Amino acid sequence: MIAIDLGTTNIRIFIKGKGIILREPAVIAVLKNTTEIKAVGQEAYLMLGRTPGNITAIRPMADGVIADYSLAQKMLKAFINKILTGPQKILKPNIMICIPSYTTDVEKRAVLQAADEIGARKALLIEEPIAAAIGAGVNITDPVGSMIIDIGGGTTDIAVISLGGIVVSESIRVAGNTFDQDIIRYLRRKENILIGDRTAEEIKKTIGSAIASSDKPIKTMSIKGRSLINGLPISIDINSEDIVAALKNSLDKISYGVLKVLERTSPELIADIIERGILVTGGGAKLNNIDKFLANLTHIPVSIADNPDDSVIIGTGKALDMIQNIQVASKKTYR
Repeated sequence: MIAIDLGTTNIRIFIKGKGIILREPAVIAVLKNTTEIKAVGQEAYLMLGRTPGNITAIRPMADGVIADYSLAQKMLKAFINKILTGPQKILKPNIMICIPSYTTDVEKRAVLQAADEIGARKALLIEEPIAAAIGAGVNITDPVGSMIIDIGGGTTDIAVISLGGIVVSESIRVAGNTFDQDIIRYLRRKENILIGDRTAEEIKKTIGSAIASSDKPIKTMSIKGRSLINGLPISIDINSEDIVAALKNSLDKISYGVLKVLERTSPELIADIIERGILVTGGGAKLNNIDKFLANLTHIPVSIADNPDDSVIIGTGKALDMIQNIQVASKKTYR
């Protein structure tokens, strides 16, 4: 059995009995105006912004769902072929795929069809908050409320979970990739410098912060890009307070989603959440001070999962043995 975290930014694959065996960027490079594959994963990621005119490097996933069905299917098939060798290629595996909550039926059908076409004997879907909670060690089958905020690459999923299912949830198409674009726009507007996606991601990881730290020195970083004034290469220094300002609007949207979920949650479950705290998972959980930002917003203790990047795929893998106790959907449901 195979579990797949079909993320906007990264693809992770888990095989039962072996654990996580693949972590690759969700990027595919093809010859322009064709579907002929030149590279997938890390090799294709290194081509972003650097391809010649006849090659295009593309992210076929957007906002947590399939944006380019044909390329997404080819990318998935390439990854499956990479991990299944010898006699394993003949056997059709059962596949469980993780998707954002509030994914539409049309989007679910597209994911299930892609799984079917890459050779799945049986395809199942699990929502990201449930997978993230399982992967972070939460016993979601207990009759108590747990609140999960999963900040991925394309979506932020906020959910209150109890008895193996989602009670209240909100899915916001603001997450790690949005933060990168915020940084690009901010530097373009304030410093008249144009940078690429990979530089923005590096800035976010190095000096990014949700709130300014009063007890720590301000982090600085030198970046290179193209001047929008004269078109020449330029190098400038920026600091963590710049990134706090750049991310403010997106973090405000996440704040609104968190408050919206809490407002719709029953008093009994709110009491559980206050006692147990809020758990943050996903790559966005590594943004500096995100826990303090959310704690200041909600007045509830907030903790970061031990392995936030892999919480979703670990949980999806564990869910393969918990199908009877959690909410999942199969391709039969969406025919």
